[in-house]
Amino acid sequence: MSGKGTPATTLLVKHKVTHSVHSYEHAPKSDSYGLEAAEALELAPARVFKTLVADVDGTLTVGVVPVTGQLDLKALAAAVGGKRAKMADPAAAQRATGYVLGGISPLGHRSRLRVVVDSSATDWPTLYCSAGRRGLEVELAPDDLLRLTGATVARISA
Repeated sequence: MSGKGTPATTLLVKHKVTHSVHSYEHAPKSDSYGLEAAEALELAPARVFKTLVADVDGTLTVGVVPVTGQLDLKALAAAVGGKRAKMADPAAAQRATGYVLGGISPLGHRSRLRVVVDSSATDWPTLYCSAGRRGLEVELAPDDLLRLTGATVARISA
């Protein structure tokens, strides 16, 4: 990757994780960043994961789900032993992660956040998720994503 890395790609390099960075031209008017990435990179959409930040009982928690699904907030709360979940305030999500909406990566957050990855991630030899910028995806093995984020694996996609 040329130019300055993101906190996500810097973390991958630091830990010597095998990965590939894929860039594409982001369309500012795109409705779905994840589906846009899947289409631009000619990938099965179920193999591309989006990173969503929710508030579970007052604690910001990250859900990583396929772009083909929605985050099941009840399942996310249950996965971390919580009672209630709602989508986080966008400004709070950006502050905690250090990323802009549409470019939030599950890796390299500014603050340590709990991460839950949908169990479908383990169906793939590699998956794609945001590398920390709109128009930038990283491909890596699900086990590496789980290890680096300390994620819980649960069925959190609806």
